[in-house]
Amino acid sequence: MQLFRSEVDVQAWSECTGQPIGACFELAKLWTLARTWYDDRLDLDWRRRNIAERQALLTAAGLTGPFWELG
Repeated sequence: MQLFRSEVDVQAWSECTGQPIGACFELAKLWTLARTWYDDRLDLDWRRRNIAERQALLTAAGLTGPFWELG
């Protein structure tokens, strides 16, 4: 994951490095995802979420489409 100030900066990075542009989204969506993705990590009975549960978290954060399909 790379953080950029703007889509112009993303385009410049892609042109400079030759790397394709993946999914772009605002930092607020990342924060929404991180809050739910890691909210239970310190619980004593923590367990890794299955693919369906992880997919639901991505969808709830507004991260949908082919790039975000886990399996």
